[in-house]
Amino acid sequence: MISERDWQDAQLLWDYQQMHHEPRPCSVGIGLGSHDLGVADTTVDLYRRGMMPLIVFTGATSRTTQERMPRGEAEHYRDRALELGVPTDAILVEPHARNTGQNITLSRALLKEHGIDVSSVLLVSKPYEERRAYATARKLWPEVDFVSASTSMKLSEYVESIQDVNLVIDMLAGSLQRLLIYPAQGFMISQDVPTEVTSAYRRLASRGFTSRLTVKDYPSAVDSHII
Repeated sequence: MISERDWQDAQLLWDYQQMHHEPRPCSVGIGLGSHDLGVADTTVDLYRRGMMPLIVFTGATSRTTQERMPRGEAEHYRDRALELGVPTDAILVEPHARNTGQNITLSRALLKEHGIDVSSVLLVSKPYEERRAYATARKLWPEVDFVSASTSMKLSEYVESIQDVNLVIDMLAGSLQRLLIYPAQGFMISQDVPTEVTSAYRRLASRGFTSRLTVKDYPSAVDSHII
């Protein structure tokens, strides 16, 4: 059962993940594949607003999407964009990436293959992964200017859309853990993480919201990597 403290801690993690970037025109938009078709919808909305001339959808499948998106996340995102009226020649598909790092490196390679000059990227992710995606992209493609974007919604609205509050909190904890441990492993740039956010993460992990952690045993899942 979700307690009021759990919900407050989840809200802290949700708020921290928001980068609060103002969308602006970029060379290309990259929609990061996931279970959430809202990423495709938001990418299309930004395209319609003239924020980029070209979209890259990137992603294979995962344990979360293999049944819902059997042809791959990027392919299903592409289908969604076509349904919403985006022309075929405005979409590139990168169908092999299985993590955020590969989303960036394989999209970069695809754009180079097509001769696309990239100076800026509008990076579209799930709302609770804006900061993680940004930190990864800055590490792996440092010469490019990244602007983060996601569907504008409250945590309560996102939980309602997913219909699984435990899963959402698990994913919030997993995203925060990666922000803490991945910089030392060379996967992303370091971010300043406020004490109240790490404390919220520690409480959630201790309460059992650990299914999306890379280190799942408590207390090492909480204490071994705090920086």
